Amino acid sequence: MSSCTAKWAALRIQEVIKYFHSDSTFGLTHKEAKKRLNMYGFNKLVDSTRVSPIKIFLSQFQDVMVIILIGAALLSGMLGEYADALTIFAIIILNAFLGLIQEYRAEKTIEALKKITSPTASVIREGEEIKISAEELVPGDVVLLKAGDRVPADIRLIKSMHLEVEESALTGESVPVRKDAQWAADGKKEKLAYPRNMVFMGTLVTRGKGRGIVVSTGMETEVGRIAELIQEAEETETPLQKRLAAVGKRLVVLCLVICFFVTAAGIIQGIPAYRMFLAGVSLAVAAVPEGMPAVVTIALAIGVQKMLSRRALVRKLPAVETLGCATVICSDKTGTLTKNEMTVREIWVDGRTVSVTGEGYSPRGKFFLLGKEISVSEIPALKMLLKIAVLCNNSKLLRNGINVNGLLRQKEKSWKIQGDPTEGALLVAAAKAGIWREYIEEEEERLGEIPFDSDRKCMSVVYNHRGRKFIYVKAL
Repeated sequence: MSSCTAKWAALRIQEVIKYFHSDSTFGLTHKEAKKRLNMYGFNKLVDSTRVSPIKIFLSQFQDVMVIILIGAALLSGMLGEYADALTIFAIIILNAFLGLIQEYRAEKTIEALKKITSPTASVIREGEEIKISAEELVPGDVVLLKAGDRVPADIRLIKSMHLEVEESALTGESVPVRKDAQWAADGKKEKLAYPRNMVFMGTLVTRGKGRGIVVSTGMETEVGRIAELIQEAEETETPLQKRLAAVGKRLVVLCLVICFFVTAAGIIQGIPAYRMFLAGVSLAVAAVPEGMPAVVTIALAIGVQKMLSRRALVRKLPAVETLGCATVICSDKTGTLTKNEMTVREIWVDGRTVSVTGEGYSPRGKFFLLGKEISVSEIPALKMLLKIAVLCNNSKLLRNGINVNGLLRQKEKSWKIQGDPTEGALLVAAAKAGIWREYIEEEEERLGEIPFDSDRKCMSVVYNHRGRKFIYVKAL
């Protein structure tokens, strides 16, 4: 937790509102918001590492071997060996273009990934709720949050109603965290890396509602500081680059030694110094392996293409060789090694264990009892359990961002969950049995809900079905 985050977490709600000259009900005026946008800048992460194609192309000539080849080509030209000079220059240019094409493609792919989503934010401006681009948020804006929203900035909560946020973007933990606007970071309660009275840019609201005031935007947010640290990290040479540099230095020394001894030997035998110097230089040029950089680049490019076929993006060619030299890889788990998805595999009901097949959030799968496929209707208790799982649930099963209402027409990869991952897994399990909340609620009406909390350790909902009231409970 940064000092700025600790500062906002420690202040009372009214103190934060007063600091930003805002209003929890009225929000900012459009004029004031525009003024602050000019003052603070757009709410987006700045990538200082972006380079132009020209810089990428020129960077290909910084390698020791390439510098040696350029020197060899110039000397060949001076000696009248124009064919050799042109050949070496062609190899150098080919090598540079291969590196440019790969790195430029990687940069464009990364840019495309950043633009996949264009987040918006619900804010209060002049007393009205409006939707704006998240980039236009400014400190002091009053933001409304609900389940499924991506938090657009660092926000100090003003109000919260059963609000839970998944902070894996910051912590790597996919389990949602309960947020509370009234939580006090005054030392009397537990200290947390990310306080409970704040939500942070890039995290996901999985449950409940909230209202808060923007305290940090862009590079001043917690995720912005992380991005800045990454961009400031120094680039180190790969093992291959180190070996090629060593080979290049040895070649330079070898060439100078050959040139010296050949020239000296000729002069001792009475041959003119100029002729012997040209002979020594010719031998030195011949000793330079012109094809080595191109061969290495082509070999790495082939490796990159194979990795691309396995959906692995490589930004720089030498990274392929580095991966081959790695003995230990330290990686964030959630969203990297795992998909941040949960799936129901077994259901224990009525003294029996029922196995469930299927992958991810696709509602396609079968139920098995003792190795034999069964229909859910064969076990009434199982059918009731799955019904409770979907009714005592606030998550949604979506297909390309649209509530599916039980229809199965798209490819499996398009399914996703909006809300808590655990509740989402229960929805998917029920959908495999053809049980959808949308269908049930055509006949039953939800009357009320008692959300899950740490004291009760259960969630309860009340439904009305043909004049009769039923309460469904999901307990931890």
